[in-house]
Amino acid sequence: MQFFEVIKKSKKSKARVGILKTPHGDILTPAFVPVATKGTLKTIPPKDLKDIGTQVAFVNTFHLVLHPGAEVIEKFGGIHKYSNLAIPLMSDSAGFQVFSLGRKKKVQTKEGDEGLLLNISEEGVQFRSPRDGKELMFTPEISMQNQEKIGADIIMAFDECIYYGASHEYTKEATERTHEWLLRCIESRKRKGQRLYGIVQGGVFKDLREESAKFVGAQEIDGVAIGGVSVGETKKEMEEQVRWVAPHLPEELPRHLLGIGRIEDIQEFVKLGIDTFDCVEPTRLARNGTVFQGQGKKFARLDLTKSRYLKDKHPIQQSCACYTCQNFSLSFLHHLFRERELLGYYLATYHNLFFFEQMFAEIHRLIAKSLI
Repeated sequence: MQFFEVIKKSKKSKARVGILKTPHGDILTPAFVPVATKGTLKTIPPKDLKDIGTQVAFVNTFHLVLHPGAEVIEKFGGIHKYSNLAIPLMSDSAGFQVFSLGRKKKVQTKEGDEGLLLNISEEGVQFRSPRDGKELMFTPEISMQNQEKIGADIIMAFDECIYYGASHEYTKEATERTHEWLLRCIESRKRKGQRLYGIVQGGVFKDLREESAKFVGAQEIDGVAIGGVSVGETKKEMEEQVRWVAPHLPEELPRHLLGIGRIEDIQEFVKLGIDTFDCVEPTRLARNGTVFQGQGKKFARLDLTKSRYLKDKHPIQQSCACYTCQNFSLSFLHHLFRERELLGYYLATYHNLFFFEQMFAEIHRLIAKSLI
């Protein structure tokens, strides 16, 4: 089965419409990939995903290994059966945790406060579990084994997500380590039917980004992910990194941008030929009472906790066909968040995910007419 097919290219930019074919369904690209870190899209039951239009979600290997454990998920037949998510799934490799756990978080042990990132070597990365403080080793081989047990349709190679501010010397060393780990991931993968993406690193350095894109794109992989972006750099630096990489990626491979999903950025990156995006933004904002209103680049973020909505009889958006907007007023949503009622988290998340799917449907239309 052919994994990726481009069905329409814009005449105005590098934007394209394509289809990713997986055992759990097809994904029309460009597509948004909401984050279901621990096997669930927070507050949203799987039965609602079809009505929302969610095509694919992203689960996190590191967190699923911590609990319930990759072996448990495997015994239940994989993450789709375990979580009842009947849509295509992507899984992270634990590479992002090199960044997210490496700079800030600590855990209390008998010896005192200990950092959660213990050591990075050519072999792999040694973590300390944020749950119980136990040491945890990830190597390319272990990451592949865990992702195979979890059973996502699309898996990521183990990489080192490089922190912002790293020197050229360290970034070069870490990027070369990521390349070596990719080769080990390719060598150690065993499960048929899963598609492997290599990850481009290189930090904020043009020569390293271009070198990494060329190396990763030349390997026996099914897709390319651009990593190490949105880790503290400026918007301009983030855009530069993607612009440096995009021209060097094989046309026939799908391209995923890791951790990027702000509406302000998506359309610009679509123009560079990016096919899929994952981000926590719409779901995390929803749980904090922020919802989207508008269309395309003309949009606003509404803070439902503001008292101005107490007597507002309108829905979030008059033209929105989602369950939330068809049935509930801004006043009621405001009430739910002020009273910390759990229904509010569900209704806001439902709307935001629906909003994103409608936005991507409009992007497909604009590409088809070569308007972007």
